[in-house]
Amino acid sequence: MMYAAHKAAGGMTSVYRQIGIGCEKLFRTAVKDALGLSETDVTWSYNIPLANGKTRTLYLDGRVPLDKISDKSKRSRFHAWMKDSAESIGVDPNVFSTLTGTIFEVRQGYKSKDSKRQNADIANAATAYTKAYFPCAVILSAQIDSDILLRYRAEKWAVVTGIEGANDPLISTYDFMRDVVGYDLAAFFKRNSKTLRVEIDAVLKALLAPETK
Repeated sequence: MMYAAHKAAGGMTSVYRQIGIGCEKLFRTAVKDALGLSETDVTWSYNIPLANGKTRTLYLDGRVPLDKISDKSKRSRFHAWMKDSAESIGVDPNVFSTLTGTIFEVRQGYKSKDSKRQNADIANAATAYTKAYFPCAVILSAQIDSDILLRYRAEKWAVVTGIEGANDPLISTYDFMRDVVGYDLAAFFKRNSKTLRVEIDAVLKALLAPETK
């Protein structure tokens, strides 16, 4: 049982990581298909210089360049969301006028108090603005501490979280996906909840099971 507990402790980190990766891929695919974008359109990265003279490439989880949305009504709808969202977190109108799209950081949840992770996200937001993109954090669950939420918005991250029934795409991931992107992500999870639960339960049972001879 001690071995099982040790195995589970290490395995849980991998489970969380894989759930997060799955959320990223799901979000990116939904945005790509709903807005008629290519894989290149929804992918974004940037380089930072290192002390040894080399560079490191950092990737974010999604991108929507406005000029790549061919459907005018969808483009107008997305730009209107950007404008309202930027106003809600106090982005200067002169800064907003330079923005050409939105980049996304996607999380299943955000319960960590990891200051290193927070600082990295804040640096990503600063870089996004210098590259003419509006940064938005997409949390698929309601698991985010209020102080982290306030800090990110103070640093000019738009943040939508996994609350339902708000009817507000400025704060709800599922309202944003349905009303702005045009894909009902909440319905996807409801349709597939049984399959997802079965898969996760199987992984957890395997992690928790003691080794047998």
